[in-house]
Amino acid sequence: MSNHLKFYIDGEWVDPIGKETLEVINPATEEPIATIALGNAEDVDRAVAAARKAFESFSQTPQEERAALLDKIIEVYKSRIGDIAAIVSQEMGAPINLANAAQAPAGLGHLMQAKAAAESFAFYEDVGTARIVREAIGVCGLITPWNWPLNQIAAKVGPAIAAGCTMVLKPSEIAPLNALIFAEVMHDAGVPAGVFNLVNGDGPTVGVAMSSHPGIDMMSFTGSTRAGISVAQNAATSVKRVAQELGGKSPNVILDDADFPKIVARDTFGVCLNTGQSCNAPTRMLVPEGRMQEAAAIAKATADTIKVGDPSSTDTQIGPLVSNVQFEKVQALIQKGIDEGAKLETGGVGRPDGMNRGYFVKPTIFSNVDNSMSIAQEEIFGPVLSLIAYKDEDDAVRIANDTAYGLSAYVSSGELDNAIRVGEQIRAGNVHLNGAGVNPGALFGGYKQSGNGREFSKWGLDEFLETKALLGYNAA
Repeated sequence: MSNHLKFYIDGEWVDPIGKETLEVINPATEEPIATIALGNAEDVDRAVAAARKAFESFSQTPQEERAALLDKIIEVYKSRIGDIAAIVSQEMGAPINLANAAQAPAGLGHLMQAKAAAESFAFYEDVGTARIVREAIGVCGLITPWNWPLNQIAAKVGPAIAAGCTMVLKPSEIAPLNALIFAEVMHDAGVPAGVFNLVNGDGPTVGVAMSSHPGIDMMSFTGSTRAGISVAQNAATSVKRVAQELGGKSPNVILDDADFPKIVARDTFGVCLNTGQSCNAPTRMLVPEGRMQEAAAIAKATADTIKVGDPSSTDTQIGPLVSNVQFEKVQALIQKGIDEGAKLETGGVGRPDGMNRGYFVKPTIFSNVDNSMSIAQEEIFGPVLSLIAYKDEDDAVRIANDTAYGLSAYVSSGELDNAIRVGEQIRAGNVHLNGAGVNPGALFGGYKQSGNGREFSKWGLDEFLETKALLGYNAA
């Protein structure tokens, strides 16, 4: 990969218009591993112009042709999956086993779902004498995060291509190298010039230029709620559609009849997966008030066995946080949990013993947390678990819903019917019953301040479509 200082626009690797650059930091060593170019509004203009030109023809291609294109992208992606996993591990700190097993394959899974949707999606239906047509919305601005980078890139790019849209991608500047490989995949797969464009840059410059650009018809954004609000505000001036997948503070209701040793241990590790940097992490564990001590002991014992270390090592279970900014944020919130009176069971501030560099943190367990505390209300984005007591099921549902977010929720019970009964009452876009994982064939998205869009499979494709009525189409 030799395109760090270039952008991918109109089917070519081009030099940026500006001269700004940024070092990409390996969070395990705090040393730079590459330097990328940072774009500006003129770079965005150039990319949008290419996308608008390409939309004229690409939007008219048959859905079978778009499915065949996705098939070719999948083929090339498979050939680069090892490169993708390696660079994700280096630039955002994912343990290499996780990068190989989940980070890189997540992108492949979404491309495959997009292909299936492209093949089967009903782009029109007849209603009396009218034909209802679904057609590509236009040029799409895509802004993606650093925590599951290929997951979010592919969950947007795949459906956008299936719909017949063209696009401009701005990946996170914190972990942008994987996106450059993805652009190489798109080029090698023969994606027509201008259909896919990539401009690196920061949110206040490139992100704002995209969100406010009159030539972009839709913004699809994944990231923090704060940044999502900014995208929506800037997009409002041109009345473009905005689809958002934002933050979360997911409740995890452990019902009294659940297998506590198994479930509490499983979900404690789940919070720490990807160093806690997942928007749908089950960070609020709700347990019956009479079993708080039991649950805390299990969670502590589990956290104390988690191996924190070099992400390139195959025995590492969690690596560093992605950046110093993230490290300082997590440290401050751990300290706030202590200051506000939660009981620290294990972990706490500072790096793990024996580590003096890298953005490593201790897996941290708080028990006896009140849901009004900062650690129960704010998205920490680190391996920090809050145990909260509930009196009965109604109280558990009340606490679960007592949050500004509504991305995911988790319910575990010895009986599936019990989990379903509680899960149906929780205001969240995804409710995981008895340990069910993320399903790329189902939808993903949130309620409330967790966003207003839906991604994955046919629901993701639907986000990139406009609907029109051809009245009198079937007139006798």
